Amino acid sequence: MPAHDLDLLIRAAEEGGRIAMRHWGKAPQMWDKPGGAGPVSEADLAVDRYLHDTLLAARPDHGWLSEETADTPERLGCARVFVVDPIDGTRAFLKGERDFALSLALVEAGRTMAAVVHLPAHDLTFAATATGPAMRNGERLTLPQAAGSGRPTVLTSRPSFDPVHWKGGQPPPLDRHFRPSIAYRLCLVAEGRFDSMMTLRPAWEWDVAAGVLIAERAGAIVTDPSGRPVTLNAAHPQAPGLVVAAPGLHADILARLRPIPPATPLEAPGTLA
Repeated sequence: MPAHDLDLLIRAAEEGGRIAMRHWGKAPQMWDKPGGAGPVSEADLAVDRYLHDTLLAARPDHGWLSEETADTPERLGCARVFVVDPIDGTRAFLKGERDFALSLALVEAGRTMAAVVHLPAHDLTFAATATGPAMRNGERLTLPQAAGSGRPTVLTSRPSFDPVHWKGGQPPPLDRHFRPSIAYRLCLVAEGRFDSMMTLRPAWEWDVAAGVLIAERAGAIVTDPSGRPVTLNAAHPQAPGLVVAAPGLHADILARLRPIPPATPLEAPGTLA
C-alpha cells in the first residue's frame, strides 16, 4: 500500500475533523434515523460530504461505503472501496463529549489496506497500513508482550456480559469499560490502554474497518466471535461481531464463548438500490 494512500486518508480525516469541531458544542441540528438507527446531525452530513467529494476526487475509480450515504451496488464491482464513518459516536458528539471519531478505511479484496481513526477533540490520529506499523500521532504502537497484573480489561457494552453468550453461563473474569465510539475502542486496545474489545452483536463495517487494521498492526488478534477473519465490503456491510485482544487473552475469550447463532441483520440506514 503506497504511503500516499495513507497520507490522503490522514489529510482528509484532519480536515473532516476541523469541520466537525466547528459544530461541536454548538447544538447542531439533528434528526432521528428511521427504524431506531440512532441520531444523525448536520455535522455528520457536512463531514460526510467533504470526505466523499475529497476522497473520490483523488481516487475516482474507488467505491464508496459510508454510514451517512445511501448504499448502491456499484461499490461491489470496485477493486478498492473507501469505508467511512464521518462521526462515530454521534450521541457523544451531540452531548459535547470528546470521545467521538472519524473512521476512514481503504478496503481491497475484503481487507483493510490503509486506515485512519481521528479524534479531533483529543488531537489524536491513529493510522496504519497493511504492511506497516500502527501509529498514534506518528509514534509506533506495539501491544505489551506480557500480561499485566490484575483482571484483564475489556471495552464492550453491558449486553456482552449476558450469561447467554458464555459457556456455563459465566462470563470470563474481565473488568468492563465503555467508550461510545467503536473505532476508538479498537485504537485503545492498539495502544495498550485496555486489554481487549468485543461486541457480540453485528457491527457495521464503517464502525470497524479502520480500527481492526490499527489493532492488528499493533499486535492484536482480530476475529469475529466464532474465530473467523473479518471480511469487508460485503453486500450487507456488517461483521458478525468482533473479539479483539492479544493472542493469549483472545484465545481464552473464544474458548469461553458459546457458538453464536446467525444474527438478524440490523436495519440498514442505507440499502443497496
